[in-house]
Amino acid sequence: MKIVGRPLLINFCKTYPAAKSWTDNWLADANSAHWKTPQEIKNRYASASFIAGNSVIFNVCGNKFRMEARIAYNAGVVAVTWIGTHAEYSRRQK
Repeated sequence: MKIVGRPLLINFCKTYPAAKSWTDNWLADANSAHWKTPQEIKNRYASASFIAGNSVIFNVCGNKFRMEARIAYNAGVVAVTWIGTHAEYSRRQK
């Protein structure tokens, strides 16, 4: 998959270094993946949640953080649209 939004992840990891290892692993995994369906993501990331607009919420570092990405399955593109703490995510949902 082509990854869009790497600078967002890099900046986030500067603020939250505890997320760097997970983020690096996710980037490597997503970069080599060829996800064609939400189920293929769910098979790899069992705790992932799917919301409208082909968006996926990934639990980062045991759900301490959350990352939202929009997936264009046919184009093979993952666009990271947001990453933050779980508390920040909860506030966004209100």
